[in-house]
Amino acid sequence: MAAPRLTVDEYVKGVLAGDRGVLSRAITLVESTLPSDRELAASVLTQVQGKGGHSFRLGITGVPGVGKSTFIDAFGMLLADAGHRVAVLAIDPSSQVTRGSILGDKTRMERLSRDPRAFIRPTPARGSLGGVARATREALLLCEAAGFDFIIVETVGVGQSEVAVHSMVDFFLLLMLAGAGDELQGIKKGIMEMADGLVINKADGDNRMRAKQARAEYETALHLFPLPPSGWSTPVLTCSATEGEGLGDILAMVERYKAQMAEGGWQAGKRRMQAKEWMHETMRHLLEADFLAHPAVQAAIGAWEMKVEAGEVPPTVAASRLIGLYLQALSGQTGH
Repeated sequence: MAAPRLTVDEYVKGVLAGDRGVLSRAITLVESTLPSDRELAASVLTQVQGKGGHSFRLGITGVPGVGKSTFIDAFGMLLADAGHRVAVLAIDPSSQVTRGSILGDKTRMERLSRDPRAFIRPTPARGSLGGVARATREALLLCEAAGFDFIIVETVGVGQSEVAVHSMVDFFLLLMLAGAGDELQGIKKGIMEMADGLVINKADGDNRMRAKQARAEYETALHLFPLPPSGWSTPVLTCSATEGEGLGDILAMVERYKAQMAEGGWQAGKRRMQAKEWMHETMRHLLEADFLAHPAVQAAIGAWEMKVEAGEVPPTVAASRLIGLYLQALSGQTGH
């Protein structure tokens, strides 16, 4: 039996009090696509906006097998021991057939998931990066309002998820592996350009020398990229999340970044730009949802899809006709 629906006031009071149960329900609410839930979520978000103090947002990405969850478990514990309240939002890839989760991030972060100073929440990707970006941004606001001052967002590590997460965090950390053949294999130049810090994980045992060599190679590669306006030069570090080595150096790197970005006002400017991007992304998302749900479009889209599949009309023409139909229907509704 589903839990009774909370009121806006109950959501707001529970989140601001740091009630984890209410926080979890509030995140479920903002992930919902039901119109009634979206209206309720908007009211909750409006009332908690800016009430949780300032947090630092860390995005983490990396190739499959790099050990993101193990790293977050170890680094999150270091943050908690340093006095931070840590929230982890793990964008969880889901099966396109069954829509079921294929990752168990929370179970992989064994120590952090049991620590009362931390909160871990998987966010199902469901194949829609736009939806993930919206829901994750809103979950960020809720976690901040609940008093978490260090928030980690873990990406799926494939496709355009890195771009989506980069647009909502303060520091973007790229985890890499050494000794896996070509050291730049599978990493697009664009992702390296987005990184504020690069860390070679699993630098332990027989892999220590390979990690050291890979560090030198990445440092050389990064020197080819122009510095951002802030003047921050992307460091390359090594660590072993399983042995806890190098984690303190990574935290020190993040602290240096925070200080440099705050000194020049770059951090505040970045947040303002991200808020504007969020607004534009939300407009696109809402317009697409309204377009696809409109009765006139629903009545015609199947026929146009069949024409496209049969090669009778180009996809661009079909899309243009459907949008024209949608705009015409809107004009009729408003009496124009």
